[in-house]
Amino acid sequence: MASRKAALLSSILIVSLLVTFTEARDIMVGGKNHSWKIPSSESDSLNKWAEASRFRVGDTLVWTYDPQKDSVLQVIKKDYETCNTSSPVATFRDGNTKVKLDKPGPYYFISGADGHCKQGQKLVTVVMSTRRQFLGISPAPSPVEFEGPAVAPTSTGGVNLRGSLGLVFGVLAGMILF
Repeated sequence: MASRKAALLSSILIVSLLVTFTEARDIMVGGKNHSWKIPSSESDSLNKWAEASRFRVGDTLVWTYDPQKDSVLQVIKKDYETCNTSSPVATFRDGNTKVKLDKPGPYYFISGADGHCKQGQKLVTVVMSTRRQFLGISPAPSPVEFEGPAVAPTSTGGVNLRGSLGLVFGVLAGMILF
């Protein structure tokens, strides 16, 4: 009986070590709706928000704004620095823009409204690469600060797979040990 419990516990441990689930997130730009606007001060800048946030490959940035008054332009670094709106990499005008961060490195965004970029309505995010860990073990997530990224609601309504697996493994381990 004890060897069967040990084998089951070992199997659970091996599976939990080999399986790594990464959860992509929808991240509301600025941490709230309608934050895509000219900042009232340097401390209100979206770049201050982005510096305190962690972006990973697979995450999606979400902007909400009035499409009659503004747009989001994805640009190269030079156009970001000079607020050049004439040759964007991508243009979004729908008022509910979603951009998937599909590779590591910097992403540059500016407002498409006249003069808004020069008044500070721009954003640069740096996306971290996915690091492969021995046996699929991921490092602990960094602590989320109060003004960290807000996770936009999704329509999946699904169960958090990582949390569910952790609960199942915890219950099974508890049953074996006690």
